Amino acid sequence: MKIAPLLCFLSLLAMGTRLAEPAPGAPARVFELRTYTASPGKLDALNARFRDHTIALFKKHGMEVVAFWEPLDKEAGAGEKLIYMLAHPSRAAADASWKAFRDDPEWIKVKADSEKGGPLTTKIESVFLAGTDYSPLK
Repeated sequence: MKIAPLLCFLSLLAMGTRLAEPAPGAPARVFELRTYTASPGKLDALNARFRDHTIALFKKHGMEVVAFWEPLDKEAGAGEKLIYMLAHPSRAAADASWKAFRDDPEWIKVKADSEKGGPLTTKIESVFLAGTDYSPLK
């Protein structure tokens, strides 16, 4: 019968969906705070790459942009740092999204084109965060 393989496939798919759900009590999503230190004189080019290309690629790969910031104080990195936050459905989803993003031929081309004059960053930091039970943003 042709229905048996279809039922088997649907059962496996349903099992996989249940396994992918967060455990009870786990946060609904995770946040990733990223800090980029721009190469000297490259902050404007870094901002342009995000504005013109990267944000659309994030969306394509399931990453939700929360916000972007630049420090105001020199000692905190004004003129040198770009800080932003992404939201992901889970840590595993973040890992999968980043892998797909890095492997995307469009990203590979955009990165190469934007770095013909040298890398746009000297350091990238990433911290994953979960909202507290009293946080309005979870």
